[in-house]
Amino acid sequence: MHCAREESLRLMRTETIRKICERRMEIEGKKTCRGNAAQFLVAAELSRRGLVAAITLGNCPNTDILCSNTAGTRFAHIQVKTFVPGTRSCTVGMKAEREYAQGFFWVLVGVPMDSQDGRIQYYIIPSSIMAPNVIECFKMWSEAKGQFGLIHDPENTIRSVRLPPHRNRNGWELSKYLGAWHFVDEQLAGVP
Repeated sequence: MHCAREESLRLMRTETIRKICERRMEIEGKKTCRGNAAQFLVAAELSRRGLVAAITLGNCPNTDILCSNTAGTRFAHIQVKTFVPGTRSCTVGMKAEREYAQGFFWVLVGVPMDSQDGRIQYYIIPSSIMAPNVIECFKMWSEAKGQFGLIHDPENTIRSVRLPPHRNRNGWELSKYLGAWHFVDEQLAGVP
């Protein structure tokens, strides 16, 4: 009888773990689909604006979309990150701390869930603006005490930016980058 009870508990644990794994796979699958969709949405918007956009399909570690003017004489590198509208932040990773060359942009894309109404949101941020703000915000976070007065882990590799109407720890606010395609347009037009 004792063995039957242990076997029953083992099966319950196994079933619970299986359900948790299936749910995680479902969520991860949706995140991957949302990320892929965001890249195509950005490429479509760039094309709609008369630019040439090529999705790298993961073949370039720091560029999701390579964009050029129609003459092919000027280029922009675009890294795409996705969020669900209504969330407080968008995860950007440690890459966001690196100030790439002029012509590198982050596009944070708000892709609504199936159940949400709303438009797709695009925040276009030059890496020269993103990098110092992400660095400063992470430094402020790592030096602050967390929940229950615990010290934050300075080795943490997660980086995120807060989305409007919220401000980042250093006061940086992203509203002015909503729909700011002019940054990419100016890069490709050769405007200083």
